[in-house]
Amino acid sequence: MQAVRNFFDSDIWWSFTRNPVTVISAIVAFICVAGAVLAPWIAPHDPFDLASLQLMDAFKPPVWEAEGDPNYLLGTDDQGRDVLSAIMYGARVSLLVGFCAVVLSVTIGVAAGLTAGYLGGTVDAVLMRIADIKLTFPTILIALLIDGITRAALPRDVHDQVALYVVIFAIGISNWPSFARTVRGSTMVERNKEYVQAARVIGLGRWRIMRSHVLPNVLGPVLVIATLQLGFAILAEATLSFLGVGVPPTQPSLGTLIRIGNDFLFSGEWWITIFPGVALIVLVLSVNLLGDWLRDALNPKLR
Repeated sequence: MQAVRNFFDSDIWWSFTRNPVTVISAIVAFICVAGAVLAPWIAPHDPFDLASLQLMDAFKPPVWEAEGDPNYLLGTDDQGRDVLSAIMYGARVSLLVGFCAVVLSVTIGVAAGLTAGYLGGTVDAVLMRIADIKLTFPTILIALLIDGITRAALPRDVHDQVALYVVIFAIGISNWPSFARTVRGSTMVERNKEYVQAARVIGLGRWRIMRSHVLPNVLGPVLVIATLQLGFAILAEATLSFLGVGVPPTQPSLGTLIRIGNDFLFSGEWWITIFPGVALIVLVLSVNLLGDWLRDALNPKLR
């Protein structure tokens, strides 16, 4: 309880409550995440239960149009699936991919940056050159390459089963250099401070010093970058799914829903692609605004 009181008395909470844009972004992000996580319980329909789908309900417009059905607030797609429910289920996949990809990027980047910054020398040079080489390749290109290799190496049914993990790995392995470079710079500052020198004097090993003493003091910037990278990872997944190399249609994300709806955009069924697109924009924008606020709130020069 004391930790909770300290948080509500902190400068970060004060900064949060004094910024209306941040408060609204947090509320919107919470609604998006809650709607995705609780989709199996609060979604009006299960859009992927084939037994419940009716082709006679296909292409129903949103409820406010003349032929709209109150049972389908945002209309239905070509298979008769409720668009609102599909968005909620699709957001689950998008958030899962984005979160897991960021966790993978943080794990690799923090480990590489901490090792390079503390050990220095040849280890630092090798790790940072690897990061520099990685930065020359766009995320989408790397993801397409990894997906192509897995499609060639695995049978189609096996690939569909592991496609979600392939997308997570492809996005996660592409974004670790930003974490590594940030942690490396902070570690090079921390390793020369007195508390690290004191730990060396009492005989602590370098790995224990890195893990127990240096690491907690370099995680502040990592949190900010991770928040911003979450929105980027969600967009990267949506781009891959839109191109048809992301998650399989049996586990559609927001990008898959946009791709499916794009086939009917010019035939008048605009809601099939517009509403998933709006949901993606709102989700990513709210996360990015929170990341911008967190970056400013944790910057001592702006306090």
